[in-house]
Amino acid sequence: MRYELSDAEWTAIKPMLPNKPRGVRRVNDHRVLNGIFWILRSGAPWRDLPENYGPRTTCYNRFVRWRRAGVWDQIMDALAAGHDAAVQMIDTSVVRVHQHGACIADNNQQDMGRSRGGLTSKIHAVVDTNGLPVHLALTPGEAHDNRLCSALLSALLPQTMLLADRGYDADWIRELARQQGAWATLELIKIGATDAVEVWAILLLY
Repeated sequence: MRYELSDAEWTAIKPMLPNKPRGVRRVNDHRVLNGIFWILRSGAPWRDLPENYGPRTTCYNRFVRWRRAGVWDQIMDALAAGHDAAVQMIDTSVVRVHQHGACIADNNQQDMGRSRGGLTSKIHAVVDTNGLPVHLALTPGEAHDNRLCSALLSALLPQTMLLADRGYDADWIRELARQQGAWATLELIKIGATDAVEVWAILLLY
């Protein structure tokens, strides 16, 4: 079904999930993760989670508990560790804040901002040769595309080719790449953040 993990994706993620205490029956992690991804990609409220994913409270509690425990960060770091560094691409994607996001307490700490599209957040993503995420970060939607370049591009490997569109056409970005033994090709291409990148940004940073 749409938004669900493939067998290959589940096989890669499964060993990274925390274990239940001895004697406590384990809820089906695969089903729960599919439920979490369904919510994140559909934009629906938790109460509308289809029954085939199990109790919505289980999916919600697992999402929140693993976020607080840093599980999503650990999975992201583990998956990114094996990335193909021959080529890296940086880009941003503006996403509208969920209709319920504007109503939560302390939402000024959630990287939401006013821009042409209303209340939005901007995903800053570095991906590898295969389009898989290497580094992700969020800013309010009105932030400039290159605002987080210093942090996101601080670990380029020697001989890496950095690709970006004209929003990153700046001498200081070329110099940042050069200092790390990489080289930048800017202003030549248009890169779009993938659905997978958007999902991981939500998981890691909200």
